[in-house]
Amino acid sequence: MEQAQLFNKQDLERIINRFAYQFTEPYDDLSHLAIIGMQTRGVYIARRICKQIEKYSGNVLPFGVLDVTFFRDDFRTKMKMPDVQVTDIPFDLFEKDVILVDDVMYTGRTVRAAMDALLGFGRPKSLKFCCLVDRGHRELPISPDYTGKYVPTHFSEEIQVKIQEIDDEDAVYIVNKGEAR
Repeated sequence: MEQAQLFNKQDLERIINRFAYQFTEPYDDLSHLAIIGMQTRGVYIARRICKQIEKYSGNVLPFGVLDVTFFRDDFRTKMKMPDVQVTDIPFDLFEKDVILVDDVMYTGRTVRAAMDALLGFGRPKSLKFCCLVDRGHRELPISPDYTGKYVPTHFSEEIQVKIQEIDDEDAVYIVNKGEAR
């Protein structure tokens, strides 16, 4: 497999700082803002954004973790048993401006699943989506509100996000897997 680095550690830090400012800029009062990270790498990206917001504003935002495995429309069609992870949303969504955070946006199906899952927890005032990399190839009419970088990919390529906490590296790669679909 061929790979090329799209972001290094400094690039990732810069994007996370930008997200922190973009998330808070529209609000005079951050008391209604909440951030939910999507399993797996979206959780770590979202935590870093929350820490950055706390660092410059002094506000500790409500933070949650969401696993959408059983809300996906394709989980039953895959051959192996899905890897289910924790969902933990320890606050009421009512009247919250919620920002969902994930690492890569592709077809839009994961975001659709996340919206379905969140509505089971309550009705937020607003819901926005943030991704580190948007690689295109939508199958549903869903777009991110915040994007680190748009990287048009070929069907034979994928985006690999590496996060220090679980991968011992902060970087983003585009990987050529070979065969196109």
